[in-house]
Amino acid sequence: MIPEFYDSWHIAPKIIVLLAFMIVGVVFLVKFCDLFVGSASSIAKKMHIAPMIIGLTVVAMGTSLPELAVSVSDSIACLNGGGNANVAIGNVVGSNIANIVLVLGLSIIFTPIIVKKSSLKKEFPILLGVSLLLVLFVLISGAIAGTYEITRWMGIIFVILSIVYITFLVIDAKRHPLETNPDEIKDMKMWKAILFVILGAVGIAAGGEFVVFGAKGLAVTGATAMGINHDLAESLVGLTIVAVGTSLPELVTSVVAAKKGENDIALGNVIGSNIFNILFVLGISATVNPLSTGNQIVVDLIVMMSITILLFGFALTKKLNRKMGIVFIAIYVLYLTYLILRTVGVLPQM
Repeated sequence: MIPEFYDSWHIAPKIIVLLAFMIVGVVFLVKFCDLFVGSASSIAKKMHIAPMIIGLTVVAMGTSLPELAVSVSDSIACLNGGGNANVAIGNVVGSNIANIVLVLGLSIIFTPIIVKKSSLKKEFPILLGVSLLLVLFVLISGAIAGTYEITRWMGIIFVILSIVYITFLVIDAKRHPLETNPDEIKDMKMWKAILFVILGAVGIAAGGEFVVFGAKGLAVTGATAMGINHDLAESLVGLTIVAVGTSLPELVTSVVAAKKGENDIALGNVIGSNIFNILFVLGISATVNPLSTGNQIVVDLIVMMSITILLFGFALTKKLNRKMGIVFIAIYVLYLTYLILRTVGVLPQM
């Protein structure tokens, strides 16, 4: 963990340093995530694993590595120092919201997406199911224990379900093979690929530490100076700056894919990332240490579930068009406005 060396500093230089940590952390997450995924894919290719399977596992999980690094770092920080894991949970919930209304919204503004029947029958029901399970878990914990959290046993269930989901993807892909180009995976010497995987993993872990350190420090510093609730401030930072920062791989991948007309990639990337964020990221983070948060998470989960249902409703029309993209962007702007007003105390938490 990074020591809090800035305690005696004035607020202005403190905020500048904390912002710098967050920016450097996000850059580390994006760059080293790309290095890790590319190198791991190269190793898998040399081991004669089908490119299709690599895409469904290494690449799909790779875009969730930034969220994993941030959430696990916050989970460990709470394990060592106590407190709520507002950044860890807010990061995942915020990323899932941003992936739909910001990432997918921008993608379909560039190019409308035709939704396949297979997606409506498989991927969408799974996304709706795991999103609802997360909501139920948090609400049940709040009703029974009086504390909104994702316990260790819930995390273990999520991890098991992530393994089941990956197994399902691989089996389904073998039954319904897609056209893939093995040349798209970069060739590297094995020693170089292994070295880059290690460097990528270290860089992602460091990026996660930097982001959590900067985000929590910024939230606490700002909240203290403005006299507002620390939990709400941490939640705001996790749901906005950190969530968007860790969603950059999905944003770049989906927008580029949409501009190239590769609609399945743009839509599948968002759906797959949201599923992995809940099952894989929250699962591992909660298994390391139970994740507790304030009651403001109830509204955020309702927003996440609502826009997921809205996306499914739009998808039933068989086409996601520019008007829907504008609606998504408008929802994101309204949600950000609500978060800011909630944090400064203008609006109630629930």
